[in-house]
Amino acid sequence: MDINKITAVYFVGAGGIGMSALIRYFLSKGKKVAGYDKTPTGLTEQLNYEGADIHYEDNVDLIPEDFTDPAKTLVVYTPAVPESHSELSYFRGNGFEVMKRARVLGEITNCTRGLCVAGTHGKTTTSSMIAHLLKQSHVDCNAFLGGILKNYDSNLMLSDTSDLTVIEADEFDRSFHWLTPYMAVITAADPDHLDIYGTPEAYRESFEHFTSLIRPDGCLIMKKGIRVTPRLQQGVKFYTYSAADGGDFHAEHIRVGNGEIYFDFVGPGIRIPDIRLGVPVKVNIENGVAAIALAWLNGLTPEEIKRGMATFAGPKRRFDFHLKKENIVLIDDYAHHPAEVKASILSVKELYAGRKVTGIFQPHLYTRTRDFAADFAASLSLLDELILLDIYPAREEPIPGITSEIIFNAATLPAKKLIRKEELLDLVASEADKLEVVLMLGAGNIELLVEPVKQILENKK
Repeated sequence: MDINKITAVYFVGAGGIGMSALIRYFLSKGKKVAGYDKTPTGLTEQLNYEGADIHYEDNVDLIPEDFTDPAKTLVVYTPAVPESHSELSYFRGNGFEVMKRARVLGEITNCTRGLCVAGTHGKTTTSSMIAHLLKQSHVDCNAFLGGILKNYDSNLMLSDTSDLTVIEADEFDRSFHWLTPYMAVITAADPDHLDIYGTPEAYRESFEHFTSLIRPDGCLIMKKGIRVTPRLQQGVKFYTYSAADGGDFHAEHIRVGNGEIYFDFVGPGIRIPDIRLGVPVKVNIENGVAAIALAWLNGLTPEEIKRGMATFAGPKRRFDFHLKKENIVLIDDYAHHPAEVKASILSVKELYAGRKVTGIFQPHLYTRTRDFAADFAASLSLLDELILLDIYPAREEPIPGITSEIIFNAATLPAKKLIRKEELLDLVASEADKLEVVLMLGAGNIELLVEPVKQILENKK
């Protein structure tokens, strides 16, 4: 199907962050947009306000009349939707063109120069940094991001002048294999999604295949030390990067203090001194080096890079400060892999050395909990205090014997509590005066508790 010739696009699983960027894209092109999602959220309400027609019951009768012509309607779905979904079955059984989200993204972006950021963790922040750097420069860009960038209150950017498109390349279900990168960044390849890949080796192999898709006139920028062997086409340039461990691009003269982080960016034939991180978290030095490298390779000036890094506000739910008072700090972070959780906790403990850090963690997926329980326990044991919630199942059915308790029992810190999500607000209220720095972690619906927790803590003495 020629995407340019369709008049209507229907989304099954419309509330996902990646799906929402496509919804906004098709709305911007004047297409009629409707869809289904399991539950209403702030994001789906915003999409409805912007012109989409989203409902929350799996019911074929709720599909609007404008979306019932197979010749004019494209159906987009996410792999998180079960195959038994009745609306999805209706479209498949009645001659509609039904595409995965990743394939549609590939179709839209394959005629542009894609700047694709892949990795187990770090990809949302890094791709958002790249998009902001380019957008505020003379170069400009389009962008499909996996988080709502606070500078623009959106995960979609469009340009009338630039053919560069920043894309967050998702490895789930091998989605990033639909892309044709001009330039690519790989931030990490710590095994994840083993329910899809089966083994760590198969997971890393998917990244190796991703590198083979880079255009011959492009390049790969990969974090130094990642266990991925690139399979580059002839002509593709290869660079490595790190925060402070060397590589083609890296940071030097790192200064951390008074809530600020500065560093010098160093690359082949270039040094940009005194770069200030707009989101002063140590892990963002590494993300920033990768973003600056890609921006530099696409023609940004040192002045544009310094201004862009200093004004970068970050994506929502990526080390997102909700309270920053002398007696209480509240941070929300999307971290849901053991390495992400560890990095987030260590960053907080460095920023607030000497203060008690309490982590509230909601595990995401039964399979991820099963596969990485020991690693999660080790990461969470870095906290001064742990409040552990029940597993958020997302697309999965329960697995016998797999609960948050297996993480809880393996965690070695003495101050730990295992509670149901519904008990959290009462617990926070009863202990508010003892809390100093609170870090809320997870990719599930823990985000719905951030504002209520904030309201409780704002009244802390």
